[in-house]
Amino acid sequence: MSMGWLTRFEIAVEEAKVDRMIESGEYDKTELEDKFPLLGVPFTIKDSFCVSGLRHTAGSYYRKDIIAAEDAEVVKSLKSVGAIPIGVTNVPELCMWWESHNTVYGRSRNPYDARHITVQGAAGSAFGIGSDIAGSIRVPSLFCGIFGHKPTSGIISCCGQQPEVKGRLVELLTTGPMARHANDLRLIFDVLIGESVHKMNNPRKSSASHSKANFSKLYHSLEIWVQAVSGAGGVPFCEELSLQKGKINPFWELVKFCFRISPHTLPAIMLGIIEKMAYIGNQLPRHKQLIEMGYSLAKEIHFIIATIYIVSACSTYYLFVIQFAGRVEDDAVLLYPSFPSPAPRHYVPLFRPADFSYCAVFNVLGVPVTQVPLGLGSKGLPLGVQIVGGMHSDHITISVAEELERAFGGWVQPSI
Repeated sequence: MSMGWLTRFEIAVEEAKVDRMIESGEYDKTELEDKFPLLGVPFTIKDSFCVSGLRHTAGSYYRKDIIAAEDAEVVKSLKSVGAIPIGVTNVPELCMWWESHNTVYGRSRNPYDARHITVQGAAGSAFGIGSDIAGSIRVPSLFCGIFGHKPTSGIISCCGQQPEVKGRLVELLTTGPMARHANDLRLIFDVLIGESVHKMNNPRKSSASHSKANFSKLYHSLEIWVQAVSGAGGVPFCEELSLQKGKINPFWELVKFCFRISPHTLPAIMLGIIEKMAYIGNQLPRHKQLIEMGYSLAKEIHFIIATIYIVSACSTYYLFVIQFAGRVEDDAVLLYPSFPSPAPRHYVPLFRPADFSYCAVFNVLGVPVTQVPLGLGSKGLPLGVQIVGGMHSDHITISVAEELERAFGGWVQPSI
């Protein structure tokens, strides 16, 4: 992508000043490792974030010619410790779907089988940065067989993204890292949280036991998330689709789509129609009931993690407890399925739109979640599980991910 006469790659090469810094003698090796832990490391970032000089489309046709004038806060943080952005990765239109397809860049394909979907990942780099309001770090990490971490809400800046979040949506949206190895998550996460590191609960050596519990309210995960979002005070989606310059008519766009002349994708149009029909509006009779159910579920999970110390394994709700040095009340985690299946084929999400709810409910709860790959399934597609912790137990969920990587082998290189 051209920036005047320079490409982003050429600028990245210029920014890779490792040799010059070493030769200058200004810092010794220890000082370099301390001040610049990511010196010379390339990364990609979701196209919803602004990177100075690069196109900032967020998957929207109307943003295809917009060039970011400055870096998002997270990009500034990573640059300050030596990391080098080399590009942005594809996203669904305005990031409101779980298959990366838009009318700007087209469709992304899964690295393990091009017939299957991906979302947005750390393509072509040592690590990637994503944002997550309903699983957009964890779902692509699952589909692509890598590690991803959704941090505790509010500890990493989400400034410099499109669409810009407002109201309570700020509490649901998080920014976090994706990488092939769990220990890389820890390094990147520590850079991103900066001074918030003092808020974190830290793991110790573990012993294990298990118990059982029943989170019946998780059956309502989709409804809880939908009602939380609809009552969060964000900009109506039909306005976002027009860059907040009026609003689109989704019914007319659907007609145009049938004749292949709409600049919008079908999922975005359908979401606009659902919004117009007030299906997810906060006037629904169950709105208040479901919001209260979300708060109740959060208290229930926090209480169980703090007192019964459990971890649930996949879809059976079989709970496995991890205790660290006798302080189980701070160190318990919950294992929970990420998705009903490995990465589905293209277009299948249109017929299974609610599958993301396995991840989305934890955005409402605000807790940290680490996505862990568990090898490949019978069809050669990645499998995985979510590690859910209590508030500010990010280091603990990442530590469990490191243990599972040793046990299951972690990332498996694609054969295509």
